[in-house]
Amino acid sequence: MALSKYDIKIDLARQRETSHGMLVDMVGCNKRVLDVGCDTGYLGETLNAFGNETQGFELANEPAAEARNKLIRVEVGDLEATNLVDIYGRESFDVVVFGDVLEHLRDPLSVLRQARPLLVRGGSVLISTPNIAHGDVRLALLSGRFRYNKLGILDETHTRFFTRDTLVEFLHDAGFVLADLRRTRAPLFTTEIGVVESDYDPAVVEALRHDDEATTYQFVVRAVPDDATTLETSQMIELDGTRARLTRTEELLNEAREECAELRNQIRALDARISELILAHDAAIEERDRAMSQQVRLTRLQRAVGRFSR
Repeated sequence: MALSKYDIKIDLARQRETSHGMLVDMVGCNKRVLDVGCDTGYLGETLNAFGNETQGFELANEPAAEARNKLIRVEVGDLEATNLVDIYGRESFDVVVFGDVLEHLRDPLSVLRQARPLLVRGGSVLISTPNIAHGDVRLALLSGRFRYNKLGILDETHTRFFTRDTLVEFLHDAGFVLADLRRTRAPLFTTEIGVVESDYDPAVVEALRHDDEATTYQFVVRAVPDDATTLETSQMIELDGTRARLTRTEELLNEAREECAELRNQIRALDARISELILAHDAAIEERDRAMSQQVRLTRLQRAVGRFSR
């Protein structure tokens, strides 16, 4: 039996576009890392494989016991009733990771604020959290549905929900500036929400397909203390918008390539059909010429017979 419903095996060869793959990429190598909500230590184990030194904090004793086999140090407690600085000390980490954690807390803002004194100069926090504005959630609400699930965007233990804009505001309130924003994707009608395309107006579905937020399943962000950089959040939001436009342009190009490929196939099919028709036409001409030749011979024969009979 699994120690936790969140425990997974990270396979970077197949999971680079998942939130865990992105977190590993954003942490990098040779960092001192605190994995808040480390569970069984599956993320920290992967981070350590890249030369990082990972410590953990966990709510439950059983997964924490497993995590201690993988991480340098693991502490257990109620995250919202714990002062992390008292446990780990000021300026102890290059990176503090909140991987799918903050949405489970009653007061995530206070917890995130604790991360600032934990960071060395130039340090950052990494956060992954679901996007409540995914199109499947919106469509479900149109049908009057808001049903929790065991896992996913509407995990039954989630108490806080974020859109991109509210996540940015949340970071600012905690004293951080957005430094990097990435997204995991899930096309419409593919999530655990369970909506079915045929139940909705095609015009509504088409509009959602072109909305960058509607296919975003999770946000994965890097944030830095607002006194540690001159980077403006607006610049990152602009970059995010540029990425969205680039993605849409790539989609349109792919659609155009598919249309061109289909047109080429149609042209090849037409060429083949024209060739068949030309062959059939030539064969018909040959058959006509044979028939005419036979008719001429028959006429000549009839005339000869007529002369002979006289």
